[in-house]
Amino acid sequence: MPKITYIPLAGAPIETDAATQMTLMEVALINSVPGIIGMCGGICSCATCHLQIAEDWIRRLPPPSQEEEEMVEGLDHSTPASRLGCQVTVTDDMDGLLVRVVEPQ
Repeated sequence: MPKITYIPLAGAPIETDAATQMTLMEVALINSVPGIIGMCGGICSCATCHLQIAEDWIRRLPPPSQEEEEMVEGLDHSTPASRLGCQVTVTDDMDGLLVRVVEPQ
């Protein structure tokens, strides 16, 4: 089971045991990571699961879909490291992944 660490806007990092085939959003919600809401339930329509991937991990993850890219481009706090947690499925290769919660819009 991969360990994924979330860095909330305030407070200590939250290390989670993430089940494969779940999304980063689902793992965050199960572990009560502050700042991750997942309002749309994971259908890539609200961006309330906006995360920034640690720089050394960006290229190691599957690339975003065009739909995700378009959603992220419209966000106030987007960067090249921005992803929607609902669109990133956890795999065993993600052990040690570090993600930062982004200030909500």
